[in-house]
Amino acid sequence: MSPIAAAFTGLVVVFVLYQIGGSILTLLIFGLDIKSANVNAMRLMTIGGQIMFILLPALVFAKLVYEDVGTIIRFKLPSFKEIIVFVVGMILITPLLQTYLYVQNFLINLLAEKYVVVERIKSILDQLDKLVTETYSDLIRSETVFEASFIVIVVAVVPSICEEVFFRGYVQKSFEFRIKPVWAALVTAIFFALYHFNPYGLIALFALGFFFGYSAYISGSIFIPLLLHFLNNFIAVMTYFILGEEEFIQADVSDPSQIGTNLFLFVFFLMLFMVYIYLVNRNYDKIKQRKELL
Repeated sequence: MSPIAAAFTGLVVVFVLYQIGGSILTLLIFGLDIKSANVNAMRLMTIGGQIMFILLPALVFAKLVYEDVGTIIRFKLPSFKEIIVFVVGMILITPLLQTYLYVQNFLINLLAEKYVVVERIKSILDQLDKLVTETYSDLIRSETVFEASFIVIVVAVVPSICEEVFFRGYVQKSFEFRIKPVWAALVTAIFFALYHFNPYGLIALFALGFFFGYSAYISGSIFIPLLLHFLNNFIAVMTYFILGEEEFIQADVSDPSQIGTNLFLFVFFLMLFMVYIYLVNRNYDKIKQRKELL
């Protein structure tokens, strides 16, 4: 099997197993009234689904197609300096994507007011976004510290491991055997975004996935994007715990006075991030050389 065929086969199999098979299994176990299902049982189901339908297929495909699982998945420990380099990037890209989402949603609302077609599309997207938001909110709502700790495992720890091993490990590495690394990261990021079924977050998820892919290729370590993915989800969970459910409802972008500030911040953080990428591309070899000398 060629690497490209291996990548697409893995994507199709995981989609069928996790999205379709997982949904059917959930309905068989909990029935049609998902809202009344035991939330902890749903959380355990989420963990099991991620491990069985994403992580395990990634490892099995890597073994069957390439044999050397460690090389394909990029099981290499990074240095502390490498970790710091990409955490800085995560610090920059987070507000960049937040301000982008504000500008994006403002423009969508503006277009929906002027064009009937856009308004109808937005209505469909709103329904899908509400379903995703409500499902996610149910999973991360907690009453105790112990429950909050369990939620971090469900939402931050397990997804970061399973999704990064599959996407940035098996899938992206497969693409890299046949196409340039930048294109491999781009294609993988597209599927990463689509797999999350988040209509308004599609472009932001793509950008985030591309940064994860960039970090995986540059560092040669799956542990870098895994850490970044964990930090992204962990911050989202902690924000929910601190600010409440309102944080996960689409931001009120009806006030035109805020668009100027958000647009300025978006451009500002975009420029910072571009400078950051330039510096990483220019100096990363020096960082790796210093690591080898230690």
